[in-house]
Amino acid sequence: MSMMEKIEAPAPPPGEAIKHGSEAHLRLFCRMLLDTHDPYRPALIQWPTLDEKTRRRIVSLPVWDMAVAAEGRTGLYVRLFGETVADPLLKAAVEMDAFEESRHKVVLSDLVAAYDIALAPEPAIRRPRDAEWAFMRAGYSECIDSFFGFGLFKLAKDTGFFPPALIDTFEPVMREEGRHILFFVNWVAWWRRTMPWWRRPLFEAKVIAVWCALVWERIDMAKGMGDSSKAQENNFTLNGSKELGVEVTFPQLARICLVENDRRLAPYDQRLLRPRFVPGMIRLALRFAGKPPRSTEPVAT
Repeated sequence: MSMMEKIEAPAPPPGEAIKHGSEAHLRLFCRMLLDTHDPYRPALIQWPTLDEKTRRRIVSLPVWDMAVAAEGRTGLYVRLFGETVADPLLKAAVEMDAFEESRHKVVLSDLVAAYDIALAPEPAIRRPRDAEWAFMRAGYSECIDSFFGFGLFKLAKDTGFFPPALIDTFEPVMREEGRHILFFVNWVAWWRRTMPWWRRPLFEAKVIAVWCALVWERIDMAKGMGDSSKAQENNFTLNGSKELGVEVTFPQLARICLVENDRRLAPYDQRLLRPRFVPGMIRLALRFAGKPPRSTEPVAT
């Protein structure tokens, strides 16, 4: 952390126009991540005492194995990419990203221990051969998962599935996910505009490969193929509202996710690019879903 604190590269002043791909753009998205870091320590978190009914609901969620493993994998991928970065400011920001992702795993592991949640053995993580590709896969995957995660977290809060004390405990993690996807999509935009011309075809091929891998992975899980951990992740992603004991249609959930995504990213500098692909696809899907019913409130079951 000391190396990060020594770097003096302030963000462009508010109101100053920036060009995406410029040095000012780099300072803006790197300083956003560094300057909004929350130095909380997982070891000091006081996990709230839950009544047995609430604890059983939390334990029953089919997400904990996947979540712990995913955060560990993402932290590794981001850290390895950071080892390849030469620019001091960007390197510091990527290292901060990796630290926070790894801290998420610690938080989830502590929650699992606090509420006596049994986990399957964590699969070994293979060291990727291409650190940039791994970073991109982690970043685009977070853009998908965070979008739906924001909406499901809102449902869990509004329906009382998660008690207020647990919501407050998880809130810093949700804030960090928003910061991470903002950092990632702005890095992609900046790097596209600054990389040597001869690297661009390979980079765009990587983007296509990553999206193909993510889409195929979700098609695979939707068909019920693959290992049990993938099926578990898919079931919660597609049917998360049911797992939370809420009757909500996909269009209703999609609208909640859109509102929450915009709300969580709104506090950050408006000059930063926002993720567009997933929200854009959801808005396109909603155009074919018809008008929402008069009452769009989810119903707890």
